[in-house]
Amino acid sequence: MPVMKFAKVLVLHLLAIVTLCLGFSAAQAEDFLAPEKAFVLSARMSDAQTATITYRIADGYYMYRERFDFRSTDAVLGAPVIPPGKIKFDETFQKDVETYRGEVTIRVPVQTSAPFTLIATSQGCSDQGLCYPPMDTAVRLTLDGSPALLTTADALPAGISASEAAIAETDMGRIERSLQSGRLLVIVPLFFLLGLGLAFTPCVLPMLPILSSIIVGEGATVSRRRGFTLALVYSLGMAIVYTALGTAAGLIGEGLAATLQKPWVLATFALMMVGLALAMFDVYQLQMPSAIQSRLSGASGRQSAGKLPGVFVMGALSALIVGPCVAAPLAGALVYISQTRDVLIGASALFAMAMGMSVPLLLIGLSAGTLLPRAGAWMDAVKRLFGVLMLGVALWMISPIIPAAVFMLGWAALGMAYGGYLLWGMKGAWFAKAVGVFLLACGLLQLVGVATGGRDALSPFAHLRESSHEEVRFVRVKTVDDLDRALQQAAGKNVMLDFYADWCVSCIEMEKFTFTHADVRAHLDQMVLLQVDVTRNDADDKAMLRRFNLFGPPGIIFFDKSGQEIRGGRVIGFQNAAKFTQSLELVRSF
Repeated sequence: MPVMKFAKVLVLHLLAIVTLCLGFSAAQAEDFLAPEKAFVLSARMSDAQTATITYRIADGYYMYRERFDFRSTDAVLGAPVIPPGKIKFDETFQKDVETYRGEVTIRVPVQTSAPFTLIATSQGCSDQGLCYPPMDTAVRLTLDGSPALLTTADALPAGISASEAAIAETDMGRIERSLQSGRLLVIVPLFFLLGLGLAFTPCVLPMLPILSSIIVGEGATVSRRRGFTLALVYSLGMAIVYTALGTAAGLIGEGLAATLQKPWVLATFALMMVGLALAMFDVYQLQMPSAIQSRLSGASGRQSAGKLPGVFVMGALSALIVGPCVAAPLAGALVYISQTRDVLIGASALFAMAMGMSVPLLLIGLSAGTLLPRAGAWMDAVKRLFGVLMLGVALWMISPIIPAAVFMLGWAALGMAYGGYLLWGMKGAWFAKAVGVFLLACGLLQLVGVATGGRDALSPFAHLRESSHEEVRFVRVKTVDDLDRALQQAAGKNVMLDFYADWCVSCIEMEKFTFTHADVRAHLDQMVLLQVDVTRNDADDKAMLRRFNLFGPPGIIFFDKSGQEIRGGRVIGFQNAAKFTQSLELVRSF
């Protein structure tokens, strides 16, 4: 089968599989709306002493007046003012009841001077005969009249507190609920959007220069259609392998992040990036062996089409670069697979997320005929740029296994060398020369920084000035027994347990940019701070990860004052200071 035809058949089969999955989900979906869709709640403070709660009721559904109830643990509520409804004889309860259709607005008197959580109880039915169980919905209200900050969309388990209800609306809470719903029509779009949000994280960005170099390597004849085809094949290679590895990790119950961060693995991929960079510098011609080229040429009638399998393989290898990024969506999918063994739902979520991460790659391919130069000196300049970017990717990859000083010297050499080339090696092009001056200056700053004792590439002179924030100090725990003893000793205080690794980029970002923020420190100072270093990924590290169903760092677990984990309060992946402050505020009442 010609290679181009094979690629088209592969794409069509994948699309068919996705379509069948969606169709299967639609066929299995219930005829009735989920309660949060049938009865949509919104709330706000209409004034400093009145909360206004509105339910929008879907057509064909109604709600009961006698089932409305409102309570709060951190505010005093008065008797709710409920408008009159319509009297009807209800077959379910065999009596006359007062009901509402369309919309109902209820006002509740409130005595409080601070934001508070209100829990609204309601119950409704469908005209088709289905009656939903009573549903508790928690909303976080502020006195400035802004809409409710947090709303739980599912019925709360018996005995759940208002704070736990608010916790349920964290990122992990929403992801877990979507997976547990089992509805691919909800899961696939959600994870696609989550993947799009991850598209510009440090673990995904290295794929951009790799794909760009492939497109540039096509030469002057690359077209928009050809560029998009290359990008699609590359993205499918990444998405399929990413999905397969994630599914396997979920079924086995082990994360791949630590395995992929072994020194020999990192060094291998770094050398591969260096090899690709040398090809961009025309040190050698990157192509398949002539024997394979001739066979592919005979099969497809065009040699360039024979590159598609190689592009697919490059995408598959790139999945190993993406793998170490353990963000909330990935962690949620892996936990779901490990607990339910539902490969269809878990794999569909992973594939949708991978394709969401591929959107920038597809845009690069689609723009190949317009944004990338077709011929001339600019083509050589762009190839060299991609070569430099690949060297940067290689340096970033091996950063966990080399000394910080060597890492800084690497950036200094790269910045000064490329900056000097742009400044003195290119004719004309004032913009290129300006960029060259900037890169040369950055390289010199790294060089001076490391010469004076600096060891932070992001802040090479931080060691020369007084830090505005003291370093956050954690108590290290190694084993499960160590953790249990630390939790017992911390009785009466909240505990934060941070899973960290030297090779975890997001962990380092949290330590440098999140934990040191003044608002975050104000909360952390009230907690006992524990940390598990899983850099070595030995037996004790794996036992700690298994205890909390984690597949790798970063992961932060919160415990209440009695030493019990706060349900739904986990933070998986990087959060900036503002978002992490919100997470801390949600757990402080436990």
